[in-house]
Amino acid sequence: MSNPLLDFTDLPPFDRIQPEDVAPAIDTLLERANQALETVTAPDFPAQWDAIARVLDVATERLGVVWGAISHLNSVADTPALRAAYNAALPRVTEFWTRLGADERLYAKYKAIDPETLDAEQGRALHNALRGFVLSGAELQGAAKERFAQIQERQAELSQKFSENALDATDAFAYYASAEELAGVPDDVLQAGRSAAEAEGRTGYKLTLKMPSYLPVMQFAHDRALRERLYRAYVTRASDQAEGEAKRFDNTALIHEILALRREEAQLLGYPHFGAVSLVPKMAQSPDQVIAFLRDLAVRARPYAEKDLADMRDFAARTLGIVDPQAWDWPYIAEKLKEARYAFSEQEVKQYFPAPKVLAGLFKIVENLFEVRIVRDSAPVWHPAVEFYRIERDGALVGQFYLDLPARPGKRGGAWMDDVRTRWRRPDTGVLQTPVAHLVCNFAAGVAGKPALLTHDDVITLFHEFGHGLHHLLTQVNERDVSGIAGVEWDAVELPSQFMENFCWEWRVLQDMTAHVDTGAPLPRDLYDKMLAAKNFQSGLQTLRQIEFSLFDMLLHTVHDPAQDFMPLLEQVRSEVSVMPPPPFGRMPHTFSHIFAGGYAAGYYSYKWAEVLSADAYAAFEETVGSDGLPSREVGRRYRQAILEAGGSRPAMESFKAFRGREPQLDALLRHQGMAQPPAAKETA
Repeated sequence: MSNPLLDFTDLPPFDRIQPEDVAPAIDTLLERANQALETVTAPDFPAQWDAIARVLDVATERLGVVWGAISHLNSVADTPALRAAYNAALPRVTEFWTRLGADERLYAKYKAIDPETLDAEQGRALHNALRGFVLSGAELQGAAKERFAQIQERQAELSQKFSENALDATDAFAYYASAEELAGVPDDVLQAGRSAAEAEGRTGYKLTLKMPSYLPVMQFAHDRALRERLYRAYVTRASDQAEGEAKRFDNTALIHEILALRREEAQLLGYPHFGAVSLVPKMAQSPDQVIAFLRDLAVRARPYAEKDLADMRDFAARTLGIVDPQAWDWPYIAEKLKEARYAFSEQEVKQYFPAPKVLAGLFKIVENLFEVRIVRDSAPVWHPAVEFYRIERDGALVGQFYLDLPARPGKRGGAWMDDVRTRWRRPDTGVLQTPVAHLVCNFAAGVAGKPALLTHDDVITLFHEFGHGLHHLLTQVNERDVSGIAGVEWDAVELPSQFMENFCWEWRVLQDMTAHVDTGAPLPRDLYDKMLAAKNFQSGLQTLRQIEFSLFDMLLHTVHDPAQDFMPLLEQVRSEVSVMPPPPFGRMPHTFSHIFAGGYAAGYYSYKWAEVLSADAYAAFEETVGSDGLPSREVGRRYRQAILEAGGSRPAMESFKAFRGREPQLDALLRHQGMAQPPAAKETA
């Protein structure tokens, strides 16, 4: 039977791919890619963009698509056999990409291309490619070049192991609680816990560290001891502070080695530290600029955070009888204060957000704003819960996407968008290849025959990832390397995702995406008003938390000595920016997958940086809301054309200015987060 991974007639046959298919497919594709590299680097091969693309880009794109499918399955359908196959292939794939990026023959061939022969998209792609060669060690010689390649391969292994440890540590924990311990916890969470326990032949309610189980317990369980038990397990995952057998997933040594290798990589390239390397292809000009931006925002947010904390302490003492709150109490106190202050709870809101209705509302706003249609489609999938859709404009296919929403064992936590393939005028056939994306979340599944119910935070997460998807899918760029999100500066890539979050707060949009799970009634206006009043509840604390992560990340990759313990640096950052530092046993870095396994190293600040861009971009819609209360389609068209369709074909600042007519301003972000005015005086009872 033919290898499904080598079937390029259509989309990846996810339902047929087996672990034993991985090695032979990678063998074949690496051989073809290596042959293509030798062909285009031969002295007599023309230094022409299209000629190189027809041979090398076609071969490497196929390798990338197949490795992407394997990596995706490893993230959403992890099994021991698949993990073993993935890990066996990883060093060989990494070695090829490292060698390709540092090949001085190929670098010379690209440098010899006449820029006058290129269109604007190809010119931008060539600019990025030449910069990429330098950052990939193409100008290194001898032992330095060899060491650089070793570093890349080892980093890939370490990042994968870090990710595995985080997943395994999360999956390994289970606690079977009694009904008494779970007093206060919502019914749907109880039902899910009971079903999970029964499936294992156990009594009680199975609690895990997956978000749909962990977070509601922390928010709603009256039992402090239960909250403490789960909190300790959660914040010590993959660390030396974990209990008993769970210590085997400790990521401490991996973090030290990753940081040391990044510092060594930077010095080989002639930079003082990895932070400087990371920022070369980003919007921010230097680590100092980023650190100053974060510290400025921290100073602005701190008074609001201090007010948030004082309000919680006062409420906890007066109303809940908690006079000395601990870390595992804060989510519970915050939820109770929110209920008291705004007279609603997340559980009440959740009843109005069945997943199918939310999706219908999301699709409607996207269709209206960006002049497309979203319709169900069919394709092979990796799990029965996965759905597949197509996006059309004027009857023509624009792009397609997979939607994988529920959490389950063997699926990496979090939410993300990833590309399956990119829009590209294929140089081998001349056919326009349309883009395809994965959109992955980890929401609670439906229980008792009812559809899955999303919290409003879940809805925001879904819109966020869909924003990334639109950036990838609506591009009109035909050059693969700058099409969609390809070539977009990392600190601007969150603009379209954070931009979409704003629609989750618009009354007219919410009317189309809410229906009570039992009655079908839309979200009541009075409940919406309460949600809106609570929108910036604890925004000061949330802002400082993001700054804490971002500042720790940047200092870790600039001033920190990789040989030293990194926990004192985290304590130093917390003493500077946090108003409620967690207990000393917590080990946040050990599951900080964004920076150790997710491409955000010295780049986590991008979330706050891009929030400035997205808030200012959304302000253009706020300024032009129609009489029907809906965002302007004309502004939607301008946004689509200036930002989404342009992809990485020009600098992000140029795209932003093409839309807004000026550079971004911080005031829209502060206004959106309720921090434009001094914090209100402390409430009295």
